[in-house]
Amino acid sequence: MILCLLCDEHDAMGGYLCPGCTKATVVRLEAMPTLYDGLGLFLTPSAAVAQGRGGKGGPAPLPVVEGVLDLRGVMVGTLEDWLSAVRQERGMRQHPAARPGVDGRLAAAVSGLMRHMPWIAVSWPTAGTFAGEIRDLARSVSSTIRPSTTDRGTRIGNCPAVDPSGALCGAVLRLAPGEKAVRCEWCGNQYPPYVWAQLKTWIDEDTKAGSAA
Repeated sequence: MILCLLCDEHDAMGGYLCPGCTKATVVRLEAMPTLYDGLGLFLTPSAAVAQGRGGKGGPAPLPVVEGVLDLRGVMVGTLEDWLSAVRQERGMRQHPAARPGVDGRLAAAVSGLMRHMPWIAVSWPTAGTFAGEIRDLARSVSSTIRPSTTDRGTRIGNCPAVDPSGALCGAVLRLAPGEKAVRCEWCGNQYPPYVWAQLKTWIDEDTKAGSAA
């Protein structure tokens, strides 16, 4: 029995991705330019933005939301890396994107991956990892720019986690129904009940810093 590498369901077509997961991956790829543009609306600092913990006396806030800027970079880098991997696997010469600008690079990477999707779904053993990463990337961006219409729980605020480079996560935090800990869907940080008082302090600090910006 041949199983789809993404959903683990039986694939009668005998490929690495079943028709349903192949179609879903294509839809997610097609949505990437729209999601990238959607993130652009969140680049301007707002009440959700700060420079991190204990920022008093530190440098002035950046004119953009660093976490959103980083996420846009992750989108472009991820898609370009996957296209490069596909071309290398197929023995094709690497070449720079023909379209100018970062958004042009993203569009070129999407277009290239779309052309290779029939081969990816049928012939590439890494198809499951690829499709899973595209799915997770689309979900992460969507959770930032488009709240779900389903019950995703109580909105807590924006994630105050700071990565080693000093960049603030800033993704929306929610306490999901039935859960006892708040978990960030983007960076993976968890906030159990015993840190909620401190979490509120951090979020309040970020809100105050964003308002001052």
